[in-house]
Amino acid sequence: MIVVSTFAKVQAAELVMFEQAACTWCEVFDREIAPIYPKTTEGQRAPLRRVNIDRALPPDLAFIDVERLAPLFVLVQNGHEIGRIRGYPGEDNFWELLGVLIKKLDSTGTSGERTPLREKSLHVAS
Repeated sequence: MIVVSTFAKVQAAELVMFEQAACTWCEVFDREIAPIYPKTTEGQRAPLRRVNIDRALPPDLAFIDVERLAPLFVLVQNGHEIGRIRGYPGEDNFWELLGVLIKKLDSTGTSGERTPLREKSLHVAS
């Protein structure tokens, strides 16, 4: 039962992609990354969720400070922002930056809870 509970909490992570229509870099991401993302370790760890920045923010994402930049990728877990990637930096750089965010996610533990000092330092570094 503990393993199932831990697994469910680990799966609570999402990579939220804020996008908008006619976004050239969103289209490049869609060609280079989107088709393979769900098949990768990162995609299994943090499934991709798309949100249009021109629409109202879903209530469960109200804790995210959305920038008027597309694409914007925000790694979240259990109602906390772990970090973000501003823009699409190309395939190689995307995977490298996402790897850094996944390491931050893993360093928070499986509960997604952090001490206030650690949460502040992660937020500032993001």
